Amino acid sequence: MQISLTTAEGSRFIFALLPEKFNVKYAAKYQSFDIMSKGSISVPKGSDVTEISWDGEFFGSSKKNLAGVDTASWKEPAACVKVLRNWMQKGTELTLIISGTWINIDVTIASFEAVPHGKYGDVTYHITFKRVRTLKIYTTKELKIGKKKKTKTRTKKKSGLKKTYILKEGETLHRAALKNGVTWDKLYSKNKRTIESLAVLKGFPDSDHGIRIFAGTKLLIP
Repeated sequence: MQISLTTAEGSRFIFALLPEKFNVKYAAKYQSFDIMSKGSISVPKGSDVTEISWDGEFFGSSKKNLAGVDTASWKEPAACVKVLRNWMQKGTELTLIISGTWINIDVTIASFEAVPHGKYGDVTYHITFKRVRTLKIYTTKELKIGKKKKTKTRTKKKSGLKKTYILKEGETLHRAALKNGVTWDKLYSKNKRTIESLAVLKGFPDSDHGIRIFAGTKLLIP
């Protein structure tokens, strides 16, 4: 199992040491998942996750080779704290992926508290993520404000052009929609047949409304 965060620009942060458990909030209901005792776990699918949190630790250099630490991803605790605190303060949108589960969602860091302890430079922390929800801003045209009939003629001339987008590695449907100026639900509806067919080919019963989506998928932009 691996927990990672990725920015829209491609910067990536991997938690070198997994927490013992993490908590998932579905609307008003909380559920905890024990990582240490179960290893790679399967989180029940669901698109109504609103919050994910856990308590963890960043080990100092003297402990980076201990069992359970991803040595290749290890960074000095001070560097880890700096990156996460900076993303929290800026409200940076991140893609949170927890491998071994279906969780691959866009989030922001709602809270992050870090406390140094011991003589080896270790840092304990608590982090909470809030799921990003798309805010739809309507144009005057969509609200049918104004009476510009010429718009219809121009639309017909451009209707033959179909804009496409190739999904990148680790990219969610929500982030692809943001990049192309549309909402994720319209992008999903436009490409539902393609998305669902690929999910079935990959061995899943369905895409869970576009949550299971794969790099290289060619999407039509509505």
